[in-house]
Amino acid sequence: MANRLESNLATLRQRLPPRLLKPTVGIVCGSGLSTLANSLRDVVIVPYADLEGFGTSTVLGHKSELAFGFVGEGEGVPVVAMLGRFHPYEGHGLATVAYPIRFMAALGVKNVIITNAAGALNPSLEVGTIVVIHDHMSLPLLTGLNPLLGPPTSPTHARFVPLSSAYSRPLRLLAFRAAHSLSLPFSSLAEGTYAWVSGPTYETPAEGRFLRAAGADVVGMSTVPEVVAARDEGMGVLVLSLVTNKVVIPEGYASAREEVEAELAGRPIQRPTTPEVSHEEVLEVGRQKAEVMKALVAKIIETIPKA
Repeated sequence: MANRLESNLATLRQRLPPRLLKPTVGIVCGSGLSTLANSLRDVVIVPYADLEGFGTSTVLGHKSELAFGFVGEGEGVPVVAMLGRFHPYEGHGLATVAYPIRFMAALGVKNVIITNAAGALNPSLEVGTIVVIHDHMSLPLLTGLNPLLGPPTSPTHARFVPLSSAYSRPLRLLAFRAAHSLSLPFSSLAEGTYAWVSGPTYETPAEGRFLRAAGADVVGMSTVPEVVAARDEGMGVLVLSLVTNKVVIPEGYASAREEVEAELAGRPIQRPTTPEVSHEEVLEVGRQKAEVMKALVAKIIETIPKA
């Protein structure tokens, strides 16, 4: 990893001004949210293909680039943004999924803002709500899909990483203060627990009920491996989940038996339809809320205390 890092640093030295070589904040852009990089100025784009250890993002709505730039007035805050992330369901190993976060830490990033598109399990969450995540649950993490499996990535890292305070309270406070500063409606932000599922299938109604009953508010196919890697690296973590759809959880099931009985008895038959979620729907909501997310993330970065 050290040789790979040195090779990547040599690549960046050829392309970046000195201040951008030491970003203090990292951003991970979720599905349809790569326009967050538009909040940066003096942007330098570095394709993943030019950096060792980076994979290629294959999901629609994700690019395969790092964007380096400044946020805020004056000298600004130097940041680095992933314009596309990696998911295990694409075939990427967890080391690849986590590597960009570790690379950010090696560059000097102290805080990372991770965004994602998520489905609402909590019926009170409307599409378009930005959920400030305060906890997560993850069956993959508990049953063997953990980015910390194997030898420690560094002798300075803890073997057992606590996650009881994985989501930085100071950064969460900044998110709500930033929303107030931007005069966003009180209802535009919420707090909640994120459930990570491996994907790429959307949840069945039974799975949705299970996750809701377990206490999850939103569900998605990313983020948690990156959170784990960031905490392993000692970084502060803020996660913003944009609700792009409601998880399909009907009250009950339309009975096939009752339909056949009605058919045989000659009674009128009502054939209910079950709604389905699409990735296009997810991307469309991301596009609609892109400006709000961009302004919120930029305001948060501007208000993070300088070390």
